[in-house]
Amino acid sequence: MSHMLLIIEPAGQRTTRTEAQGREVYARMVRFGDELRERGKLLAVESLASDAGAVRVSKAPGTRAQVLDGPFAEAKEMIGGFFLLQCDSMEEAVAIAHECPAAEWATVEVRALGPCYD
Repeated sequence: MSHMLLIIEPAGQRTTRTEAQGREVYARMVRFGDELRERGKLLAVESLASDAGAVRVSKAPGTRAQVLDGPFAEAKEMIGGFFLLQCDSMEEAVAIAHECPAAEWATVEVRALGPCYD
């Protein structure tokens, strides 16, 4: 069963760190991913850039698509990255989330993968 850990961090948090601090927290996350890979639990992992260069696309039925450039002032949080895991249960995925270093400075949301009609 696949689960995703979404790293949800406060918007602008990264700008409060020095480059050295940012590199250290990133290195901790890389080590965490390496450990998960060694345990056979990691399917994919990526860190996402800040939302400053992001865009949002939306299209209501019968209308033209709208594009909103970031950063998104109305957002209090941003998704900073993800870990896609292969776990036996939600409980196992939650236990792995407890090990995630990002839980010290962000929220780690645990989601099971499944169809959008459930």
